[in-house]
Amino acid sequence: MESYTLSTLENQTEEQPNGIPLVSRISSKLHWFLLTASILALIFYQVFAPNWEYLDIFRINGFTLLIWTTVLFFSSIVSSYSKNYLTGFQYQKRFSLFSICFTLSVMLFVASNHILPLLISWFAMGYFMAKLIGVNKTWGEARQAETFSLRYFISGALVLTIGILLLCYDSDQFTLQGLMITDEFSNSILIISTVLIIIAATIQSAIFPFHRWLLSAMTSPTPASALMHAGFVNGSGLLLTLFAPLLILSNTLWILFIIGGITAILAQFQKLIQVNVKHKLACSTIAQMGFMIMQCGLGFFNAAIAHLILHGFYKAYLFLSSGEQVMQSSPQESPRIKITFLQAVAVLLFGVLGAFLFSYLTGKTNTTDSSIFLTLIVAITVGQATYNIVKEKSFSYIEKLVASAVLFIVGISVYALLFNGITILMSEMPMIQVPHSLDTLQIVFGVIFLIGFFIMKLGVHRKSPWLYVKLLNLSQPYKKTIHYYKK
Repeated sequence: MESYTLSTLENQTEEQPNGIPLVSRISSKLHWFLLTASILALIFYQVFAPNWEYLDIFRINGFTLLIWTTVLFFSSIVSSYSKNYLTGFQYQKRFSLFSICFTLSVMLFVASNHILPLLISWFAMGYFMAKLIGVNKTWGEARQAETFSLRYFISGALVLTIGILLLCYDSDQFTLQGLMITDEFSNSILIISTVLIIIAATIQSAIFPFHRWLLSAMTSPTPASALMHAGFVNGSGLLLTLFAPLLILSNTLWILFIIGGITAILAQFQKLIQVNVKHKLACSTIAQMGFMIMQCGLGFFNAAIAHLILHGFYKAYLFLSSGEQVMQSSPQESPRIKITFLQAVAVLLFGVLGAFLFSYLTGKTNTTDSSIFLTLIVAITVGQATYNIVKEKSFSYIEKLVASAVLFIVGISVYALLFNGITILMSEMPMIQVPHSLDTLQIVFGVIFLIGFFIMKLGVHRKSPWLYVKLLNLSQPYKKTIHYYKK
């Protein structure tokens, strides 16, 4: 049925004189129209606060419109980019169709209140993304990558379905709102269901040990990679946010915190040993998803959504400009960290100042609960940025000082503004920000996380052949998705 529908549409498609198919032109215009409508709806909703519900099946709130606007922005950019980038590509029409179908499935997912459209749209997201990964039907490796990734997505959808149906059966509630406001769950069912939801989320975000599908998806065209890394893998953050009250009620946040932290460190290590641009970006995405899952584990689902949006901007740009990076670069040895005492003092100073500014602007001033980890991540980020400035030999000492100060003040202020704005838009969502007291497990793992981070930055993996080979093996894609077919 699918082949017939696509071939019929493609045969009926007329092309412009410049060779751009009608389907691609319509897809691009539709994306931009929906983006404009979403922005206007978001403004209207914030001003008039209407009640947009339909028979308990769909519900549109500030969070829904925020995600619609974000996803449509990335999809519109990718659609316009691919319209010209894929000109002459045999399957450009299929790409355009699958792109708009994927975008609509994400929009349906975040607007669903009843579990039926919620589960259908989750499956559709994976199905259409798999089709984008294997859009080039003449390439054997692409077909293998589509099949391989689809297995993961179907498994994740089945696991999610079982988890949610168990909750519905136990509580006799079949809407998200109903599941969130009831506490009539047996403890065993609640824990089993939330663990299954966590597994479904980690599969889609390529969290260890489910990361190989993303490393094997490099057969997709660059626009599809941008859409996947800026939108699809972020879907777990949306899922976990929707089920935040149940995750908190079941006391399973510590699972997210640990698997997110382990993934973030391992993926960062793996990124350092990659030689392929797209594989570097894939490892970077896995690491960022680890950070996002970690933020959910800390009880800050609003921070996870902010991270999701910022990562989308960053990664979409990197993928769409990856071809230019390949053309303008040549193989060279990875830079080693060499830092003087004064540089170390500057990094430490601006990292601490950045953390204090973030704490002040966002109200995260409590040092005895999980918000301290958010502040710590901000301090590390500012410290890294400062190091990149102070090591630049073309800058004078005054220029380095001014650049570092401007960077952390502007950067932290913009991030805090975005963080607070997202928190306001998500205010109708229950339990989007629930910091909890630090426990021994979090403190111990936090120390391990910091040690691992600094070991990575100091390049210890280069001095250990065993560790290097282990990381290299962990970052290998599925064998049939790379150089498997002779033709």
